Amino acid sequence: MVTVRSKFRCDSKEKSNDGYHLHFSVVTTGSSENDIFFKWTPSGQLSMGTINEVAAEQFEVGKEYYLDLTPAE
Repeated sequence: MVTVRSKFRCDSKEKSNDGYHLHFSVVTTGSSENDIFFKWTPSGQLSMGTINEVAAEQFEVGKEYYLDLTPAE
């Protein structure tokens, strides 16, 4: 099983009547680690929504997060 790790920055978090909308983009600069991630995953966007306020509170605009993708069996 192979896991692919990428690194995203939270660009926005919006609250609406139907929950929270979160938008992320791939990191490109800011640290030597980000330079390495940018070399291998140079572009990408992620948008997700949740109605779970506790889950939405885990994400802070401007903060960076790892995204691990592992095959589901």
